[in-house]
Amino acid sequence: MGRRAGRTGRAGRTGRGRMTPGQPATPPAPAPASERGHGHHRATPWPEARALAARAGAGAAADRPPVRVPLGQALGRPLAEPLRALTDLPSFDSSAMDGWAVAGPGPWTVREESVLAGHSGAAALASGEAVRIATGARVPAGATAVVRTEHSRTGPVAGPVLLHPLREVVPGQDIRPRGQECRTGEELLPAGSLVGPAVLGLAAAAGYDEIAVPARPRVEVLVLGDELLTAGLPHEGLIRDALGPMLGPWLTALGAEVLATRRIGDDAEALYEAVTTSAAELVVTTGGTAAGPVDHVHRVLDKAGATLLVDGVKVRPGHPMLLARLDAGRHLVGLPGNPLAAVSGLLTLAAPLLAALTTRPSAPTPPGGTAPPSAPTPPAETAPPSAPTAPGEPLAAPLRDGVQGHPHDTRLVPVVHRDGLVVPLHYNGPAMLRGIAAADAMAVVPPGGAEPGRRVELLALPWPTEPQAATATPVSPPAPAQGACFT
Repeated sequence: MGRRAGRTGRAGRTGRGRMTPGQPATPPAPAPASERGHGHHRATPWPEARALAARAGAGAAADRPPVRVPLGQALGRPLAEPLRALTDLPSFDSSAMDGWAVAGPGPWTVREESVLAGHSGAAALASGEAVRIATGARVPAGATAVVRTEHSRTGPVAGPVLLHPLREVVPGQDIRPRGQECRTGEELLPAGSLVGPAVLGLAAAAGYDEIAVPARPRVEVLVLGDELLTAGLPHEGLIRDALGPMLGPWLTALGAEVLATRRIGDDAEALYEAVTTSAAELVVTTGGTAAGPVDHVHRVLDKAGATLLVDGVKVRPGHPMLLARLDAGRHLVGLPGNPLAAVSGLLTLAAPLLAALTTRPSAPTPPGGTAPPSAPTPPAETAPPSAPTAPGEPLAAPLRDGVQGHPHDTRLVPVVHRDGLVVPLHYNGPAMLRGIAAADAMAVVPPGGAEPGRRVELLALPWPTEPQAATATPVSPPAPAQGACFT
């Protein structure tokens, strides 16, 4: 389903530093094996790696101007600037009900005309006059109230028609005064607010045809490996590429504009060319981050003059992941080649970087969302399952079953919601996707593991999930055999 496991078993080199920028005609020669120690003792702790990725994205976001898009294209994106009213709401005094616009005390003489929504207003009312009016119509000048149809009667049959109230009429009743909701220039929503359907409606009502949102980060995916097939069944040592079909839609769900998914193979020269000429703000590679004979990512980054920000993370699966700054405003996330390890890399490095690039809000996140990477795990044992305990804190829930931990590293484990708890799933090895395909979230298990009942942080998956729903994927027993697989 992904790159062979031997290519993701080591964390790669660390501390490479900034190299002299250059664009040589040929890629760098492989470094001697003695220079490529695994360097796991230098790997970045998982929370720190997430925070570094978020800071890298925030730094790049400062120089990205927002774009104005039609309302229909803004759904699900954050506001790049405050939403201010372009007009008073309502923009004129209007009727809140079907009935009669009246002037002064009753009874009133009824004029033979009607005032309808969307039509020019009626002539001004003199005291003692009434005119039929529809909901939303402009209230005529001189009107002091609107009397609902069901709260009035008319008569007599002959002579001038008079309108009689059936209950007390209070001045201003059932009139929506101009500016009742807001005045021109008033801030309706702050920058960073997520645009949902109601926000679209509010923006339209306030006079907007377009609104400003952060530009979608441009991302290119480079799939490495000569052993990958794009069609058919695995055979003769070849395996299907699982990451190519998965990463583009996943990155799109994280708010990116995916320019292309390109298959490079194990060609260092082609990889160097692709990395140094990409128009993307974020390049995502798969595999090649360890120290094998065809793991070219480190050497290509060295020659390209990149700066390694994260070179290995203390997390399982996926510890050989990396983050590099290519140049001003451009980064590369190197994912391990094993599929679930690659998912771990997406959640650890790509997701917080993209979130910062798109300036997504740090307000409490609904179920199915993820909180800022640097937020602490909620300590409160009494908080509702999967709910933040305070603004800015991540989602968390208690475990139904214990999870075996790595002695030193964080573990990310697919889980499902069950009766207010989260249950670890089987098939959570680094090369497996069966567990994550059925999961509601990824649980963050601290070094040493977590016992039943312990609240753990949850990383959301960027697609709709159904908490409490049954799943065909077996859930783990208290001590799953897969728990010992930490690659």
